[in-house]
Amino acid sequence: MAIINNVLHEIINRSREAEKIIRSYIHRTPIDRSETFSRISNCDVYLKYENLQKTGSFKVRGALYKVYKAYINGAKGVVAASAGNHAQGVAYAARVFGLPSIVVMPRTAPISKIDATKNYGAKIILYGDIIDEAEEKAKEVAEDQDFVFIHPYNDIDVIAGQATIAWEILEQLSNFDIVVVPIGGGGLASGIISIIKSVKPSIKIVGVEPKNAPKFYESLKCGKIVSIDVKPSIADGLIAKKPGTLTFEIISKLIDDIVLVDEDEIAYTMFLLLERAKMLVEGAGAVSLAAILSRKISNIDGKKVLALITGGNVDLTSIYRIILKGLLVYGRIVKIRGYVPDVPGTLHKILTVLTKYGCNILEIRHERYHEKALPWHTDLEILMEVPSKDYVDQIISELKSIGIEMNIEK
Repeated sequence: MAIINNVLHEIINRSREAEKIIRSYIHRTPIDRSETFSRISNCDVYLKYENLQKTGSFKVRGALYKVYKAYINGAKGVVAASAGNHAQGVAYAARVFGLPSIVVMPRTAPISKIDATKNYGAKIILYGDIIDEAEEKAKEVAEDQDFVFIHPYNDIDVIAGQATIAWEILEQLSNFDIVVVPIGGGGLASGIISIIKSVKPSIKIVGVEPKNAPKFYESLKCGKIVSIDVKPSIADGLIAKKPGTLTFEIISKLIDDIVLVDEDEIAYTMFLLLERAKMLVEGAGAVSLAAILSRKISNIDGKKVLALITGGNVDLTSIYRIILKGLLVYGRIVKIRGYVPDVPGTLHKILTVLTKYGCNILEIRHERYHEKALPWHTDLEILMEVPSKDYVDQIISELKSIGIEMNIEK
């Protein structure tokens, strides 16, 4: 415990220095109370919008402080491995301090993030199919070029930079009960925990991971770092096979709870943030609110809860999929299906009912030769937009009243 106390003391001291160093190069991001999300979740919900940060993510904080330390120690340049936000943070920080930067990205990285990182002045190397392969290559490049390798989370200076968010929170919001933090490699959570628990130990810290990459959740259950098999996730910024050694040491000692959210919960929360809060938030940035809205956190009713919204770098080609998924989950796009009489006028009757409720037809499909269809019936499927999910049961009931049996297709 003495070792961890020394680490925490060091993070606290360095984070205070980091505040002064990076202040001129970042935004002081807002905290807003959400009436909508408070009502849905039966608690007092506040959102810290780091998606409005420079480069679109909190990652720039840790990158700036670490690159500054490299700069004052005479570094020739810096190298990072990342598929997204860390890449942009390091490239921006290197430009601020006048250092050359090289970023190794997996070949699967979205072109939008590759271009954004280039625009901050970094040289890009595409290598490997996963981030682990890119990281190994980045370490080789750093050694060959005599540059400093900037780890995305398992580094005390990076953690101290991320911890500056906690000082902002304590200045902006008083008397809150719970902080909900996304966990990828654990750098942000380690920084938040170090500060909050030293100043107000009664505040509960809850970490959130995607169900498809529960590395801290599983490691804490085992009492040691374990490597897991990960699945693709809409919260791709939180995907890692195992925790960092330093971040696990901090989080395992101090975190109050870790919860998991699934892909539908993340996508739906992204949709709600876009529709209700008018905020474009990436999957990794939305998991904290997803945990609140999906009731994954215990003893939350009536509490004052702060969720960190950590990033807004969404690939544009993904946005329509997120909106479609949200509309489906929200019940605003609905598919109904039934075996209906194959006689003239049937479709007209159905469309008359749908028009009455203001539905917009997206797709109609019918199949006469379906094995389950009765003679003189056809299998009919309609995909439609509805003004409100509350109308769907009324539509089904009204169709039934005119002799047409259709049901909601999940």
